[in-house]
Amino acid sequence: MKFAHFSDCHIGGWRDPKLRDLGLQSFQRAMQECINEFVGFVIIAGDLFDTAWPSVDIVKDVTGILRELRDHDIPVYVIPGSHDYSPSGKTIIDILEKAGLVENIAKKEITIDRTGIKLIGMHGRKGALEKEDYLILDRAKIEAEEGKKIFVFHTLLEEMKPEQFQQVEGMSMALLPKGCGYYAGGHPHFQRAVQFPGYGTIAYPGPTFPNNFKELEELECGRYIMVEVIEEWKVQYRKIPLRDVQSYLISAEGKTPVQLEAELREKIKDVANKIILVRIEGCLREGKGSDVNWKMMHEHFADAYVLLKNTTKLTSKEYESPEVDHNRTIEEIEQQLILAKKEKTPALEDRWISQLMRALIAEKQEGERVIDFEQRVLRDMESVMRLENVR
Repeated sequence: MKFAHFSDCHIGGWRDPKLRDLGLQSFQRAMQECINEFVGFVIIAGDLFDTAWPSVDIVKDVTGILRELRDHDIPVYVIPGSHDYSPSGKTIIDILEKAGLVENIAKKEITIDRTGIKLIGMHGRKGALEKEDYLILDRAKIEAEEGKKIFVFHTLLEEMKPEQFQQVEGMSMALLPKGCGYYAGGHPHFQRAVQFPGYGTIAYPGPTFPNNFKELEELECGRYIMVEVIEEWKVQYRKIPLRDVQSYLISAEGKTPVQLEAELREKIKDVANKIILVRIEGCLREGKGSDVNWKMMHEHFADAYVLLKNTTKLTSKEYESPEVDHNRTIEEIEQQLILAKKEKTPALEDRWISQLMRALIAEKQEGERVIDFEQRVLRDMESVMRLENVR
């Protein structure tokens, strides 16, 4: 018997419509592979969607894909992740479950599949707050259950962190119940499976489609894990290739915007139907990054499926960013940057900048309509900028 382990689908997460479509297509391709290989069931270890309440169009598309699995008699076991979890407990997963398309195993102590395999699920929460739930988890009861067991969770484990995740806070593996044959993890976007004495195989499948520029550079395509259950749990890593990805690192050091444009046209070749990633680093000799004619660049590479640029490390001698002491707190760094900006723009007020920053980081409240949220942010900004009467 085989089952498929997915996590971090983040369907609907990309702002670019073409990449948002690829995220959905990647999920659909993987589910079709599950149907073709007659898997016993599918596990989604959190973050099926990018938000607890995705758009109707996204839900409609995902519903169609999940219906195909149901029509082929393949159960789908899910847990809410940090993105599709809601403090009120209400998420779109509830609707999918009511329709008989998925089963939220985080709601039950133990779910028994028709194969006899027992599944236990723990939801994820924003800010890694799920760790509090593990402190009250009855691990002894789970460990006492006989038979083949799968523990499904959505959190980063300290013992599984690769080098690039060392600064990210995780949770100790000791908070997991022992004795399960397979631990289906989610949350960190890397693909890895390790066997630990007393715990069996702990695995992360990676995202079903890369979720940002850096992930597209490193992963290029989506991932999942296929597990064959015989006497042992045999893990097989899977990729979901849809489009070729070409990555370019271009140095802007000592160049003008015009020279940078010329180098981009010269170096980037053979782009037809590919995802083109351009990371630009270095300090321009004159002008600033926005002086580069990006609209013309997109027109020049119109044959590409999509062209993405990353200019976070592109600077200019005319607009150099101040050095930041990363040993300070976030608040201290913000104040440092505000003071540096004031040196160049004395008319700015500390209080005005701080209040405007607070207005801009406002989060959408649960149940609040998008238009109401946008209007609330605009009102707060207008109040800070004293524009109430300028209409």
